[in-house]
Amino acid sequence: MNLTHLPAAAREGRIGIVHLGLGAFHRAHQAVYLERYRQRTGDTAWGVSSANLRSSVHLVDALREASYRYHVAEYADSQTVTLREIGVIEETHFTGQDKRAGRWGRDLEALLSRMSDAAVRIVTLTVTEKGYFLNPASGELLADDPMITADIATPHTPRTAPGLLVEALARRRARGVAPFTVLSCDNMPDNGRRTRAAVIQLAERRDRELAAWIEDRVAFPCSMVDRIVPAMTEADFARLNELGVEDPNAVVGEAFAQWVVEDDFPLGRPDWAADGVEMVADVAPFETMKLRLLNGSHSLLAYLGALAGIETVFEAVNSRDLGTLLRRYMLSEAAPTLAMPEGTDLAAYVESLLARFANDSLRHRLQQIAMDGSQKLPQRWLLGTLARLEAGHDTPCMALGVAAWIRYTAGHDLHGTAYPVDDPLAPRFAELHGQYGQDAEALVNAFLAMHDVVPPALAANRGFATAVLAAYRTLTRDGLDGALVALARA
Repeated sequence: MNLTHLPAAAREGRIGIVHLGLGAFHRAHQAVYLERYRQRTGDTAWGVSSANLRSSVHLVDALREASYRYHVAEYADSQTVTLREIGVIEETHFTGQDKRAGRWGRDLEALLSRMSDAAVRIVTLTVTEKGYFLNPASGELLADDPMITADIATPHTPRTAPGLLVEALARRRARGVAPFTVLSCDNMPDNGRRTRAAVIQLAERRDRELAAWIEDRVAFPCSMVDRIVPAMTEADFARLNELGVEDPNAVVGEAFAQWVVEDDFPLGRPDWAADGVEMVADVAPFETMKLRLLNGSHSLLAYLGALAGIETVFEAVNSRDLGTLLRRYMLSEAAPTLAMPEGTDLAAYVESLLARFANDSLRHRLQQIAMDGSQKLPQRWLLGTLARLEAGHDTPCMALGVAAWIRYTAGHDLHGTAYPVDDPLAPRFAELHGQYGQDAEALVNAFLAMHDVVPPALAANRGFATAVLAAYRTLTRDGLDGALVALARA
């Protein structure tokens, strides 16, 4: 095996960044770029204070016990591994519900104090699409959500990411401290502008002058992030043990990584371009390309593959028919909706994605990708599908994808094996399946009528609705193979 082991740089850095969402992706992506930067420059001004808001108090405490060091294993393939030790996280916090202590916000005040510190110049987020509490279709704040309602009622003890940002910015404004830059690193189109909308809409319910100050003074640059980071399994830890690493906080990912960031940081930022961060004036083309091609393909594999009992991306993409479907979807339905800078080779990008999906070292579970479809699909599929239809073209791959998503939300695959549907709208899905499960047309129409997920103009397109219904009936009657054969004829 070709193994490269890179130890962490010197510790005892100052904290200049707060990160909300201490998950595997943050630890294998943003933290890695910052570790590269620290090792290259010796600059310790950009240490990270990282917080989990709702889940995994165990990880927060485990990293504390490990002095905040952990490993990232980057697999080019099963025989080529770079093992990095990461040391840029300087502290961790937990602000969610600690079931052991029976209360919310164990470290809330410590986190807010850190966010209010003038030394903190950037706050980054990976809280997933649902963590912004925005209607996926309209971008409006979900003001009736119980978590947002709580933040409106008790703004000084926030539970949500928008609530934390509003409270910390309010404290800085009251003390005359310049506001930090807010950098979303989640897979949403216009993620900076959507974050800005969530924060300002919440601030308006508290103090219109505060909202105006945020609107005028706070920078919300957009970014695009890319690295496949599967959830850890026992097999992953076993592989690390074979490399001599016993680290319960370790994460694995592919060797490829990309981070494209709009360069708008009034209080400064790390000079990290030499470490691979692409600083641009407009991230939108790159962001949309990745959402529709990479993430859209992942979701296609997730719903179709999971229905057929396939467990991982590697297994799915190495099925000849599914690989053919992905190439057709990307080149014929997704790529034509993109407006890329001159010189962008989309065909080469598509082939690189297929090669990345076929990485035999990654065990990226389809059920993990299938989570939160109601929040992801507008950006990954539905907006591009609408654009393609409005240009006068059919979208048979997307019709099959939407049909597969609807069928997936029934909570059992085509063989009858049950699985949990992990989505904020799961109760509504269950209700629709209970009400219309025996009437395919009524079920499909009910799902397309969810205008908080499906753009109304797309739902109103009868040709698309007819195509989704036909694909749903074929999928449920003839299985995945039959649906792919029917698609090949379309």
